[in-house]
Amino acid sequence: MLDRVPEPEVMDEAEDALAYDAMDHSVVNAAFATDCLAHGEPRGPVLDLGAGNGLIPILLAERLPGRVVVAADASPAMLALAVKHIRNRGVAGRVRPDLVRAQRLWHHDGSFPLVVSNSLIHHLADPLPALHEAWRVASPGGRLFFRDLARPEDESTLADLVKRHAADAPPRARALFTDSLRAAFTVGEVRDMVARLGCGPETVSMTSDRHWTWSAIKTRP
Repeated sequence: MLDRVPEPEVMDEAEDALAYDAMDHSVVNAAFATDCLAHGEPRGPVLDLGAGNGLIPILLAERLPGRVVVAADASPAMLALAVKHIRNRGVAGRVRPDLVRAQRLWHHDGSFPLVVSNSLIHHLADPLPALHEAWRVASPGGRLFFRDLARPEDESTLADLVKRHAADAPPRARALFTDSLRAAFTVGEVRDMVARLGCGPETVSMTSDRHWTWSAIKTRP
């Protein structure tokens, strides 16, 4: 197994934010929105941790008329892009940008019947505080749905994934993808983390050639 190489927790460089924004994540974003709503619509607001450029919160708002989606991120550069996309897609007021670190949320306990996150965990040196905060703000009986990259077994697998999914991307975007794969956690590592929340290993699984997904119901405080 490749050693983990952490990357910066916050994408605060405008160049990196723009490079990420230029990448086409439409297919994986749409799949994420579909999968996290597959168990039913939440009866209340949604929290997206590490919302980045806001495209997933926008998709969720478009699929959940009347619901508010909080787009939480620690990067001013990424949230500036989110504000632009929110305005352009006509969902201002229903998608609410929130500059906050996932490890120190200001929201009250049990505020959200659905807490989601896509590609946040690999940015964190220690994801446990963020996972505990996500659990805290989820409503009793609410769902937590997290998805992120999984660290490859070896250099050959990493190179194959980069070739398969970023061969035509600009050099900076390709480098960001490579760095993210190196910074990612394995399924086993994520299972160990969610066990601290009382969640079984079956709640974490590989769901693509490069992604794991954690889907769990909050059954205890």
